[in-house]
Amino acid sequence: MSANALGMIIFAYLCGSISSAILICRLARLPDPRKFGSGNPGATNVLRIGGKAAAAAVLICDVLKGMIPVWLAYYLNVPPFYLGIVAIAACLGHIYPVFFHFKGGKGVATAFGAIAAIGWDLSGLIAGTWLLTVLLSGYSSLGAIISALLAPFYVWWFKPEFTYPVALLSCLVLYRHHDNIQRLWRGQESRIWHKLKKKTEKTEKEIIQEAKEQEKED
Repeated sequence: MSANALGMIIFAYLCGSISSAILICRLARLPDPRKFGSGNPGATNVLRIGGKAAAAAVLICDVLKGMIPVWLAYYLNVPPFYLGIVAIAACLGHIYPVFFHFKGGKGVATAFGAIAAIGWDLSGLIAGTWLLTVLLSGYSSLGAIISALLAPFYVWWFKPEFTYPVALLSCLVLYRHHDNIQRLWRGQESRIWHKLKKKTEKTEKEIIQEAKEQEKED
């Protein structure tokens, strides 16, 4: 292993260890995502507790944590195998962050960022798979699971030299979703827009109630 490869692996892990969900929630004065919602410091949980703007900021930062180290390693001519290890290191940093007591997120957005740096065609396929699954099922976790299962096949088709590292990356993501898999199997997993629907229904009920009160006044 060259010094460049080793340095980029360490750099990737440290980048991944910066928990954007926790930091953005602190800056926006939102609840700690580790203590509210699902307890996972990731974009989906921030969406539940803080809204779309905060979730979008977390998502972008998490993607960049995987993308930047892999891009830098690529331009430093790190061999394909070690390029894959750099991607895995970024995800490990996100999942087990040294700066936050080794308690992090599930690594989906960071893994996506790392794969996006390998090829935009791959990232497009994976993003499309996730989006289609979420639109059809309503489960963000199921989208991540299906995408992780299919990612090695996509990579094998377009960039076969990265198949083994991406397969390891997918295994890591699937491992972090073992609780979600159990909840999906039991029918206990919550849909991504479940709370949004509740808010909408509540608003509609309030409108009807206000209309009835107005009729009484008239």
